[in-house]
This record gives sequence, structure tokens and C-alpha cells, in this order.
Amino acid sequence: MTYTSSTVRVPDVAAVPRHIAIIMDGNGRWATQRRLPRVAGHTRGVDAVRAAVEACARSGVEYLTLFAFSSENWRRPNEEVSFLMRLFVTALEREVGKLHANGIRLRVVGDLSMFDKRIQDLIRRAETKTARNTRLTLTIAANYGGRWDIMQATRKLAEQSALAGHAVEVSEESFAEHLAMAYAPEPDLFIRTGGEQRISNFLLWQLAYTEFYFTDTFWPDFDADALGHAIASYAERERRFGRTSAQLEPQSQNVDSLPC
Repeated sequence: MTYTSSTVRVPDVAAVPRHIAIIMDGNGRWATQRRLPRVAGHTRGVDAVRAAVEACARSGVEYLTLFAFSSENWRRPNEEVSFLMRLFVTALEREVGKLHANGIRLRVVGDLSMFDKRIQDLIRRAETKTARNTRLTLTIAANYGGRWDIMQATRKLAEQSALAGHAVEVSEESFAEHLAMAYAPEPDLFIRTGGEQRISNFLLWQLAYTEFYFTDTFWPDFDADALGHAIASYAERERRFGRTSAQLEPQSQNVDSLPC
């Protein structure tokens, strides 16, 4: 299924976001504040991932997308990149069985050709194992960049034209079909931890009408309560999608029922 862009059709709005996207920032600074090596923050960050997945599943969130490793993160020190790759392998080996047992589907998006064969094989096996699960779709963006996503979709459209022998019609819908996350609706809520207030080349196309939530909390400290506060903040927003407030129907949202 390919979802229609929010600039084409107004999506349904509910108190609990259908899709949450998170930039998990602040692992290194969390460790530095405690006089620990930066990699200790990344290790602790895995616990926060587990907490976020569990909280989203309990709250009725259908899609959770986590920005784990950007296409620009290769610029980090070699020893940190190597550790992140080992941590990725460990997480794939240890966590996929738990995800599957809890009805969670795992998807990984990005230019996976940059990863070694072991990681690629683990990703393929994890996606296959969890493919039929429907409780929550967890997407890990790894070696992902929003500009890369737009470019690879453009290349696919160009290849279609070449195969057809003529230029294919390009619309938002036909373009979106080739984005890495065509299987998911656009995020309703974007969260960035760690105090920075930018999207850092994440889901550039998909965040057009997403609600933003920034927090100073470092990712290792971002627990279920912190996620509940973010969702409660989202529930108080007025999502107009170009319309006026007077055009909106009263929203029956029970904020008290939200996790906090």
C-alpha cells in the first residue's frame, strides 16, 4: 500500500499519533557528562529503544521510525563507527526474536549496500521473520538520508521511463511509491532528543506536515514517561493542513487517557 501525501489529501487525525519518527540524539553527550566513553551512551541507548518500542505498542501507535545511523554518520571517528556496526549486529541477533514474539514487524531502510554481508543477511532474515506481524511496524533508518531517498526515487522513475520508451507521468503519488518508506503513512509526530532543533536530513519529503517536538532530554534518558509527554503535547496541537481553525470539526480527544 502507498499512502497519499498530506499535501494531496487531509489525513485522519487522532489523539494518539499513528506514526512517530524519532532522531535519537544525545548518546555521546550523555556518556561524556558521566565521564564515560561515548560508546557507553550508544549501548545505553539500546535500552531506550526497547522502552520506546514497548510504549508505542501499548499506546496504539502503528508505526515507529528511528533514525539510527545517517549517511553523514560515516564521518564520525572510525572506532565509533566500528562500535556502532557491532552494536547493530548484536541488536539484530538479540532483539528480533523478542520483536517477533510481541507481534512487531521490523523494517530497515537506507542504502544497505554500504554494510557488510553479515549485517545485510541479518537484516533480510529479520525482515522475513517478522513480515506478517501487524501490531507495530518498527523501522530503523540506517545509512539513510532524506536527499538520498529523494534521489533514489527519482532514479527509479527515470528507469521506468527508459523501460517504457517514453517519459512516465510524474505526480506526488507516483513519486511517493518509490520512496524508501512508501509502506508507511507520513509521520504525525517527529521527536528529536538531545536539545538540537533540526531534522538533519531525515525524511525530508515525509515531514511536510508533521508536528515537531524537541526535548533537551538525552536519548538514553528518554523513557516511556517522556514519550507519553510528547504524545500528550501532540494531542493538544491543532492540525489544520492549510485550513483555518473555523473549518475544523471539534476534535473529541481524551488527553487524560494518554500515557504520561
